[in-house]
Amino acid sequence: MSSLAAAAAPDLQVDEAVRRRWWPWPRSCSSNTTRRKALLAICAGATVIVVLFAGGSSPDGMLHSLLFHHLQGFEDRPPFNLTTDHLLDGLLTAEYGYQSCRSRYEFAGYHKKSSHQPSPYLLAKLRKQEALQKRCGPGTAAYKKALRRLESNAADVEDDDDCRYLVNISFRFRGLGNRMLAVASAFLYAVLTERVLLINADKGDVPDLFCEPFPGATWLLPRAGRRSPLTKLDDYQGGSKESLGNMLQRGVAGVSADGNMSWLSPPQPPPYVYLHLAGVYGFHDKLFYCGEHQRLLRGVPWLFMRADGYLVPGLFLTPPFVGELEAMFPEKDAVFYHLGRYLFLPSNAVWRAVTSYYSANLAGVGRLVGIQIRVFQEKKPPQQILDQILSCVRDEKLLPETTTKDNGTSSPYGVLVTSLSSWYYERLKGEYGGRLAGGVHQPSHEGRQRLRNEAHDVKALSEMYLLSMCDVLVTSGFSTFGYVAQGLGGLQPWVMSRPSPFEEWTEGQAAPEPPCQRALSVEPCFHSPSSYDCTVRRDVELDKVTPYIRRCVDVSWGIKLVNQSRDGQW
Repeated sequence: MSSLAAAAAPDLQVDEAVRRRWWPWPRSCSSNTTRRKALLAICAGATVIVVLFAGGSSPDGMLHSLLFHHLQGFEDRPPFNLTTDHLLDGLLTAEYGYQSCRSRYEFAGYHKKSSHQPSPYLLAKLRKQEALQKRCGPGTAAYKKALRRLESNAADVEDDDDCRYLVNISFRFRGLGNRMLAVASAFLYAVLTERVLLINADKGDVPDLFCEPFPGATWLLPRAGRRSPLTKLDDYQGGSKESLGNMLQRGVAGVSADGNMSWLSPPQPPPYVYLHLAGVYGFHDKLFYCGEHQRLLRGVPWLFMRADGYLVPGLFLTPPFVGELEAMFPEKDAVFYHLGRYLFLPSNAVWRAVTSYYSANLAGVGRLVGIQIRVFQEKKPPQQILDQILSCVRDEKLLPETTTKDNGTSSPYGVLVTSLSSWYYERLKGEYGGRLAGGVHQPSHEGRQRLRNEAHDVKALSEMYLLSMCDVLVTSGFSTFGYVAQGLGGLQPWVMSRPSPFEEWTEGQAAPEPPCQRALSVEPCFHSPSSYDCTVRRDVELDKVTPYIRRCVDVSWGIKLVNQSRDGQW
């Protein structure tokens, strides 16, 4: 494909290295020849949007390895003249080479400047966590020692050994948005409890989507030996005997004679505890958010956590953490804005796809409106959803009226549509295409969500970042995809109301009114909080406990962080 053709292409493109993970190699060409040609094309500076998304153990993983080893071998150092903008006001450090992770230094140039800056205390905590990851992470003597003790079922931690670990278990059958929110939650919990964060990720998941966030250390969990509890992480569920909830029910832990929560049988911490914090989890699992249970977990060397959403508002309701969190985040509605930009820097391959599409289609648009469409009820008529979108953008004056008489000039607006279907894009293009100077664009339309599909996740992540580069955002309620995009961009979206994704659409069901509402803050919604107040031993109204927690506009039972001093306004 010529450079001109690549620039004009309307879709994000996934190269052969990704496609062949899912389709056989053509019989007429050898894999070595193909890889060699691909590498030469990249090194020659071709403008094709290349997405190298391959695990290290596969034949295509060799191309990924060759490329990045090649790049790191040629003056892989930070660029000159770095500013605070490049380093996101101190969130990032200049300890990475430019070629190994271009998005670290280019991210700010594609996003609008926000007045929200990380607090000095948050920056100090991040530097402390980076030092901990480097001192205790995989490859260190401390990690090898901790792993031996785990495999030998040793429960106690020596006085001179302060390395403790939190392993985030990736949900294989959850979308990328859910998994990213879970990782951000696990990271914040690791910072609060001074634990090394390790990600148990599928091949082609975290390693190929994101750059490593910690200088001189890895957050990827190495393969464990056969006797290690780390080999069966995917088997842990809510009913597992190693879960905190199950242990509390069985009397392994409880109130001791002195009135404090303690380990009872045996009377010392276990070598590891599994934390089940996903979906419809039980009452005893939700006791994780109690202060006394957090003190109980403090002495456990290894914690394994499985979550599928954004737990951060729950941590703000956990007494031992409140003071630290308030110091780290004076503006409560900027938590994911800071954590997401720190943790989720796209790999070179993903970043290349994002910036190439942006340059070819979206650069120079005066006002870019992102519309993220997620349909949960398959039977719901698409026309009703389209009418809701059009009503929203008209009522809120997000786009110019299409009924305005055409005087030969176009409005300096542009629209970016993300949806699994092309149907909405085609109608929106017909409605607005000729009247907007920036046009209407859709990077991809996969038809359906493909879980555990590498190429699909590359496109999903690319579109999250493209949405985060918009000036205005309209999102679908309940969608974690939209939550990530709004958080990364610092955008307070208009959220299209919809019935719960667990409810079926019924014939004649009325359209939502109003069609959309402004979210109370940029923060994602916590879909499954615990209403139990451990201090008073009863359920409480969570949105009345503290001024910076409110109910979500799209999930009536969910909660989210808001900035009480600014009424959630960015």
